[in-house]
Amino acid sequence: MIALVTDSNAMLPPALAERYGVAVVPLTVRVDGADHLEGVDIDADDFYARFDAGTPAVSTSQPSPGRFADVYRAVAERGAEAILSVHIGSALSGTVNSARLAAADAPVPVRVVDTGTASFAIACCVWEAAEAVAGGATLEEAATVAEAVGATVGNVFVVGALDLARAGGRLAAGALGPTTIPVLSLSGGAMRPVGEVADMDEAAAAMAAHVRSSGASLRVGVGVADAGALPVVEALEDLLTGVPEVRELVRYRIGPSVGAHTGPGTVGAMYYPPH
Repeated sequence: MIALVTDSNAMLPPALAERYGVAVVPLTVRVDGADHLEGVDIDADDFYARFDAGTPAVSTSQPSPGRFADVYRAVAERGAEAILSVHIGSALSGTVNSARLAAADAPVPVRVVDTGTASFAIACCVWEAAEAVAGGATLEEAATVAEAVGATVGNVFVVGALDLARAGGRLAAGALGPTTIPVLSLSGGAMRPVGEVADMDEAAAAMAAHVRSSGASLRVGVGVADAGALPVVEALEDLLTGVPEVRELVRYRIGPSVGAHTGPGTVGAMYYPPH
């Protein structure tokens, strides 16, 4: 049996985690000096509520090798003969390094995949790898599938807090109008503008157009940070539902380890072609 492990930055919906038996290793999210484990003692609702009284001091850090070692051991004890461990890109986090250190002493073989990406894009890699495993793929074949998705998954989004993106050093330098909303894409570890719009209605239309121009028969995940962003995500979903370029559409929550860099009000889409 090949078991799958990922990290909480993947924003993996609980239904998918349960369907494929994926173990999720939490990242640490620091809010105003207090550390929390994502998905364990802080969730998306708890996190974004902290912004009600102003912008808190927030940061994230990777799981320790010891936390990975505990998960690998537990998975092996449940009968896994090998583990596929799929994670946030090394250009964005030290999570892959922690996984590799733990893998060296794991009780069963562990293949660590650096997806080169972040957020629900990681979940896309896990999703396709899990389907491959279910279809009889070997450990290395499933890892190849995950890597292929990581290389082809695209993204587009608008952030609710540009100050957080700038403070984290992930918003690439570029000409942004003082009264416009930048439509962004994460590439090479940096958020890069792919367009500018005047309001959130235009933002939904621009994101939908970006997705539809990216290929055919796409699997698409639409992410929403908090309740305040629901009108935008609903508009985006409406624009992507029933169109020929999209074969499947799911919604996911943008959790604390992503929200720490984007803030409340964030909406985005991840998409990839069939593999």
